[in-house]
Amino acid sequence: MEKAKQTNPDVSYLQTKSLSHTVRLVLCALFAALTAALSQLSIPLPSLVPINLATLSVFLAGGVLGAKLGLLSQAVYILLGAVGLPVFSNFNGGIHVLVGPTGGYIWGYAAAAWLVGLLAYRLAGRRGYWGLLVLSMVAGLAVCYTLGTIWFIVVTKSSLWAALWACVFPFLPGDALKIILAATLVPQLHKALRRAA
Repeated sequence: MEKAKQTNPDVSYLQTKSLSHTVRLVLCALFAALTAALSQLSIPLPSLVPINLATLSVFLAGGVLGAKLGLLSQAVYILLGAVGLPVFSNFNGGIHVLVGPTGGYIWGYAAAAWLVGLLAYRLAGRRGYWGLLVLSMVAGLAVCYTLGTIWFIVVTKSSLWAALWACVFPFLPGDALKIILAATLVPQLHKALRRAA
């Protein structure tokens, strides 16, 4: 079974070959930087939760790097922001962002990348892999939304319904487009990694 996965075009080269520790860290850093860059492409909303492209990077990190490295890439992103680097939306940084109303969504990036990576690897090689990738990203997004919305309710004392209208419903169409794009890009990035290796 493991040998079959090693030749499966749906599985990332990173998850099936022995790469140096340095290469793995560089790739994690690149995806952390991508998350930081896409976080700046944002539209502020009255709810304090901006619309941005960061979750696209989260989906790609999980799908390309796998569960462990995907999680690590987003942990690096969170750590950079925690120490004050302006990597969060609108060039914000600092612990106050992570414990503020939107902090739960940022923490959710790491959980989402881990879940997407776990599911994408386990579902690789099955018929309809693109659709299964989409479902894995939907699951990751659901985890991110859950963590973020719970924290938003705790911090703002909002009702669940108000929090959903402020933090979830307006984002669903854009997140659907990001999932479609990410699910399309992940297999192409797998192939590019194999060619570069």
